[in-house]
Amino acid sequence: MNPTPNLPGRIMALDLGEKRIGVALSDETRTLARSYTVLPRKSRREDFARLGHIAAAEKVTLLLVGLPVGLTLAAQATEAESPKVAWMRDYATALSAALGLPVAFCDESYSTVDAAASLHARGKRARQQREWIDAVAAAIFLQAYLDAQAQTRPQ
Repeated sequence: MNPTPNLPGRIMALDLGEKRIGVALSDETRTLARSYTVLPRKSRREDFARLGHIAAAEKVTLLLVGLPVGLTLAAQATEAESPKVAWMRDYATALSAALGLPVAFCDESYSTVDAAASLHARGKRARQQREWIDAVAAAIFLQAYLDAQAQTRPQ
Protein backbone atom coordinates (compact mmCIF):
# COMPACT_ATOMS: atom_id res chain seq x y z
CA MET A 1 0.00 0.00 0.00
CA ASN A 2 1.23 3.46 -0.67
CA PRO A 3 0.58 6.47 1.55
CA THR A 4 -2.01 8.96 0.37
CA PRO A 5 -2.96 12.42 1.48
CA ASN A 6 -5.61 12.48 4.17
CA LEU A 7 -8.24 13.97 1.90
CA PRO A 8 -11.89 14.24 2.88
CA GLY A 9 -14.43 12.47 0.71
CA ARG A 10 -15.07 9.06 -0.73
CA ILE A 11 -12.59 6.62 -2.17
CA MET A 12 -13.55 4.73 -5.33
CA ALA A 13 -11.84 1.34 -5.53
CA LEU A 14 -11.43 -0.38 -8.88
CA ASP A 15 -10.84 -4.06 -9.55
CA LEU A 16 -9.57 -3.83 -13.12
CA GLY A 17 -10.06 -6.81 -15.37
CA GLU A 18 -9.91 -7.50 -19.07
CA LYS A 19 -13.70 -7.77 -19.38
CA ARG A 20 -15.10 -5.99 -16.32
CA ILE A 21 -14.32 -3.29 -13.77
CA GLY A 22 -15.52 -3.90 -10.24
CA VAL A 23 -16.33 -0.66 -8.42
CA ALA A 24 -16.61 -0.13 -4.67
CA LEU A 25 -16.99 3.07 -2.66
CA SER A 26 -16.09 4.14 0.84
CA ASP A 27 -18.36 6.23 2.97
CA GLU A 28 -17.43 9.91 3.39
CA THR A 29 -15.65 9.22 6.69
CA ARG A 30 -13.49 6.58 4.98
CA THR A 31 -14.52 3.96 7.50
CA LEU A 32 -16.70 1.49 5.57
CA ALA A 33 -16.50 0.03 2.07
CA ARG A 34 -19.41 -1.21 -0.02
CA SER A 35 -19.79 -2.83 -3.40
CA TYR A 36 -21.16 -0.37 -5.93
CA THR A 37 -21.36 -1.84 -9.43
CA VAL A 38 -19.64 -3.90 -12.10
CA LEU A 39 -19.04 -2.19 -15.43
CA PRO A 40 -18.44 -4.20 -18.59
CA ARG A 41 -15.25 -2.91 -20.20
CA LYS A 42 -15.72 -0.94 -23.41
CA SER A 43 -13.14 1.46 -24.83
CA ARG A 44 -10.95 3.50 -22.50
CA ARG A 45 -12.88 6.60 -23.48
CA GLU A 46 -16.23 5.03 -22.57
CA ASP A 47 -14.84 3.45 -19.39
CA PHE A 48 -13.38 6.77 -18.24
CA ALA A 49 -16.65 8.60 -18.99
CA ARG A 50 -18.70 6.10 -16.94
CA LEU A 51 -16.19 6.09 -14.08
CA GLY A 52 -16.05 9.89 -14.20
CA HIS A 53 -19.83 10.05 -13.88
CA ILE A 54 -19.73 7.81 -10.80
CA ALA A 55 -16.84 9.79 -9.30
CA ALA A 56 -18.67 13.10 -9.76
CA ALA A 57 -22.03 11.82 -8.52
CA GLU A 58 -20.48 10.22 -5.43
CA LYS A 59 -18.03 13.06 -4.69
CA VAL A 60 -14.97 10.82 -4.97
CA THR A 61 -11.64 12.39 -4.00
CA LEU A 62 -9.28 9.40 -4.42
CA LEU A 63 -9.03 6.43 -6.77
CA LEU A 64 -7.73 3.15 -5.36
CA VAL A 65 -6.63 0.44 -7.76
CA GLY A 66 -5.86 -3.09 -6.67
CA LEU A 67 -2.71 -4.71 -8.01
CA PRO A 68 -1.89 -8.41 -7.74
CA VAL A 69 1.07 -8.25 -5.36
CA GLY A 70 2.23 -11.73 -6.37
CA LEU A 71 2.84 -10.43 -9.88
CA THR A 72 4.39 -7.26 -8.50
CA LEU A 73 6.78 -9.16 -6.19
CA ALA A 74 7.81 -11.47 -9.02
CA ALA A 75 8.53 -8.39 -11.10
CA GLN A 76 10.75 -6.93 -8.38
CA ALA A 77 12.93 -10.04 -8.58
CA THR A 78 13.41 -9.53 -12.32
CA GLU A 79 13.23 -5.71 -12.15
CA ALA A 80 10.44 -5.71 -14.75
CA GLU A 81 6.71 -5.54 -14.21
CA SER A 82 4.49 -8.17 -15.72
CA PRO A 83 2.49 -6.97 -18.72
CA LYS A 84 -0.73 -7.22 -16.67
CA VAL A 85 0.58 -5.04 -13.82
CA ALA A 86 2.09 -2.55 -16.29
CA TRP A 87 -1.28 -2.33 -18.09
CA MET A 88 -3.12 -1.80 -14.79
CA ARG A 89 -0.75 0.98 -13.71
CA ASP A 90 -0.98 2.66 -17.12
CA TYR A 91 -4.80 2.46 -17.12
CA ALA A 92 -5.01 3.84 -13.57
CA THR A 93 -2.56 6.67 -14.28
CA ALA A 94 -4.47 7.67 -17.43
CA LEU A 95 -7.79 7.53 -15.54
CA SER A 96 -6.31 9.65 -12.75
CA ALA A 97 -5.22 12.28 -15.28
CA ALA A 98 -8.56 12.20 -17.12
CA LEU A 99 -10.60 12.65 -13.93
CA GLY A 100 -8.19 14.97 -12.13
CA LEU A 101 -8.10 12.68 -9.10
CA PRO A 102 -5.11 11.21 -7.28
CA VAL A 103 -4.61 7.46 -7.51
CA ALA A 104 -3.23 5.01 -4.97
CA PHE A 105 -2.46 1.32 -5.40
CA CYS A 106 -2.99 -1.51 -2.94
CA ASP A 107 -2.72 -5.27 -2.68
CA GLU A 108 -5.66 -7.11 -4.22
CA SER A 109 -4.24 -10.58 -3.66
CA TYR A 110 -6.93 -13.16 -2.94
CA SER A 111 -9.71 -10.54 -2.97
CA THR A 112 -11.56 -12.43 -5.71
CA VAL A 113 -11.24 -15.71 -3.78
CA ASP A 114 -12.53 -13.97 -0.64
CA ALA A 115 -15.35 -12.37 -2.64
CA ALA A 116 -16.44 -15.74 -4.03
CA ALA A 117 -16.46 -17.23 -0.53
CA SER A 118 -18.48 -14.27 0.78
CA LEU A 119 -21.05 -14.52 -2.00
CA HIS A 120 -21.30 -18.29 -1.59
CA ALA A 121 -21.84 -17.89 2.17
CA ARG A 122 -24.72 -15.52 1.40
CA GLY A 123 -26.33 -18.20 -0.75
CA LYS A 124 -25.59 -16.59 -4.10
CA ARG A 125 -25.65 -18.95 -7.06
CA ALA A 126 -22.75 -19.14 -9.51
CA ARG A 127 -24.44 -16.78 -11.99
CA GLN A 128 -25.13 -14.19 -9.28
CA GLN A 129 -21.54 -14.55 -8.08
CA ARG A 130 -20.17 -13.81 -11.56
CA GLU A 131 -22.34 -10.69 -11.78
CA TRP A 132 -21.04 -9.18 -8.52
CA ILE A 133 -17.70 -10.81 -7.75
CA ASP A 134 -15.56 -7.94 -9.11
CA ALA A 135 -17.42 -5.29 -7.09
CA VAL A 136 -17.25 -7.41 -3.93
CA ALA A 137 -13.52 -7.98 -4.52
CA ALA A 138 -13.04 -4.20 -4.83
CA ALA A 139 -14.94 -3.69 -1.57
CA ILE A 140 -12.74 -6.26 0.18
CA PHE A 141 -9.44 -4.61 -0.74
CA LEU A 142 -10.93 -1.15 -0.14
CA GLN A 143 -11.95 -2.17 3.38
CA ALA A 144 -8.44 -3.54 4.04
CA TYR A 145 -7.01 -0.23 2.81
CA LEU A 146 -9.40 1.80 4.99
CA ASP A 147 -8.53 -0.31 8.04
CA ALA A 148 -4.79 0.15 7.44
CA GLN A 149 -5.22 3.91 6.98
CA ALA A 150 -7.26 4.14 10.21
CA GLN A 151 -4.41 2.50 12.15
CA THR A 152 -1.93 5.14 10.97
CA ARG A 153 -4.28 8.10 11.48
CA PRO A 154 -3.65 10.20 14.61
CA GLN A 155 -6.39 9.79 17.20
